[in-house]
Amino acid sequence: MTTLATLLLGMALAAALYALAQRFALGFQAQQPADYAEREPRFDIREVLNGPLLCEGVIYGPTGRVTSRFVADFEASWDGNRGVMTERFRYDSGSEQTREWRLTLGNDGRIKAEADDLVGPGEGEQSGASVQLRYRIRLPESAGGHELDVNDWMYMVENGTIINRSQFRKFGFKVAELVATMRRKPA
Repeated sequence: MTTLATLLLGMALAAALYALAQRFALGFQAQQPADYAEREPRFDIREVLNGPLLCEGVIYGPTGRVTSRFVADFEASWDGNRGVMTERFRYDSGSEQTREWRLTLGNDGRIKAEADDLVGPGEGEQSGASVQLRYRIRLPESAGGHELDVNDWMYMVENGTIINRSQFRKFGFKVAELVATMRRKPA
């Protein structure tokens, strides 16, 4: 075998191993909306993320320890394929935060998301019993003002509760993770 052929074979093998690692070894990051396309119950954000919702969750820091706990009230409404969801967070530190999402759902299930603390629009997709959103967020100055890349997954379970898991990355390294539940607010 010639040197060039050996080099090309080595490059092809390295590319194949990299592709396998991206798909299977990176766990959470490797998920694709198509992985959940056949799962039930179907997650239609216009129905599930509509009206008053209660959210409860924790945020883990880079060492895997809980750094913050929160409770939030959400209020969402839709006009066709355009929706607005206002989130009001209360953290265990006593601080509060409000965010307003402006969401657009395409006929193909793709989602465009905007909020004042995003750097550019977020993009995502609803598929089967899941929704994925990817976006870049700018943290408040009180939290360092960093810009983080977010991979946000929501999974609907049989009783209508949504399990939310989000990873926050800086330069490709995970710096935080959020796990929360969302459900209809009791009357």
